[in-house]
Amino acid sequence: MRVKLFLFALLASGSLFAQEKPNDPYFEQFQPLPAPKAEGLFLKAGDRLAICGDSITEQKMYSRAIETYLTVCTPELDISVRQYGWGGETAEGFFRRMTNDTLRFKPTIATTCYGMNDHKYRPYDEPNAQWYRDNQTKIVEAFKTAGTRVVLGSSGCVGSRPFWSADPTVTKDALNMSLCKFRNIDIGIAEKEQVRFADVFWPMLVADFESTKQYGTNYHIAGKDGVHPAWAGHIVMAASFLRAFGLDGQIGEFIVDLKSNDANVSKGHELVSFKDGEVKIKSSRYPFCGTGDRAKDDTVRSGMRFSKMNKDLNRLVLIVKNGQSAKYKITWGENTKSYTAEDLGRGVNLADEFPANPFSAQFDKVDAAVADKQNYETRQIKDLFHGREGAADKDMTANLTEKARKPLVKAIHTAFVPVTHTIKIEAE
Repeated sequence: MRVKLFLFALLASGSLFAQEKPNDPYFEQFQPLPAPKAEGLFLKAGDRLAICGDSITEQKMYSRAIETYLTVCTPELDISVRQYGWGGETAEGFFRRMTNDTLRFKPTIATTCYGMNDHKYRPYDEPNAQWYRDNQTKIVEAFKTAGTRVVLGSSGCVGSRPFWSADPTVTKDALNMSLCKFRNIDIGIAEKEQVRFADVFWPMLVADFESTKQYGTNYHIAGKDGVHPAWAGHIVMAASFLRAFGLDGQIGEFIVDLKSNDANVSKGHELVSFKDGEVKIKSSRYPFCGTGDRAKDDTVRSGMRFSKMNKDLNRLVLIVKNGQSAKYKITWGENTKSYTAEDLGRGVNLADEFPANPFSAQFDKVDAAVADKQNYETRQIKDLFHGREGAADKDMTANLTEKARKPLVKAIHTAFVPVTHTIKIEAE
């Protein structure tokens, strides 16, 4: 009873939010605890972010999406990023190497994503759960001791029983019920240690259910092997961490008043000109760009849909006031769409409406540079720090590999340049 009263008090105070279950009997078997709510911006200007996790992190997809987002969508924060994914790793394994591999670079903030290997692909049992709880807690305490703020992420879900599971009879649902309980353990640690929590499991589970219902069993939000997602699943993961950072998702706002023949743009954007319904803007802040078939699990756009990323984290809004015609054509880049004057008065999210847009080409260049850097970071840690070079002299290896990493960091900044674009507004 005391626990129930405690949870009720937290819910009433707003420090927790109720975990919404889709209206389907399938979800009744899961008992997710309410997740801590992200209150305010957790990131600080100049933060050094460490993204830590197992083979899913080593895929360098959700970590890449996070770094690209922080680079182009929130450039004013000037966040630097390193990824530390290691295939097959557990929380215990990361704890053993975190001083050598991660803390030596003095991160000011870190995300973790463990639990998948820790649950050992078997039904929940308390001794294994306690082992996980102990090691997750040690990671958090070590980061805190080093002065590093923590976003403790849960694992994702499984989409099927992976072939490497030792128990051929265990079901997908049994594994996900175990992972749900591991997620609840993470919430308990986050509350006790007063760190942020990123709910990866529940959004992934819901996305798995909804995508299968819409597109059938050939759509795999958790990946074709049941564990390692393609792009859609990784975007759902990235969105969970970005939400935990407390980002407001406001990329920009362009306001055009057709009656007064006036236009204004928000911070991060510069109005170059406005004449005859054409707004020319120079933007030093990009929207997150994702293209591809929304019905395919290997596209960024599909993941943006199932994570509601454009609504929550990627709003580049055009507002057109005082239109005299009933409808208007909006041309942005090479694409044109029609909207009612009423819709334009409320505002349309260009990032959502125009997947391919004037930012896409330059966004891809930044994203490719991020990928190159993160690929090197895997080699830096796994092959060099933990290879013959590191065994001979860890400090010298760190210094030499940092020299090789430096131009890869510079390439990201070189690719991220202002984009000048035009929005054309025409009455129909």
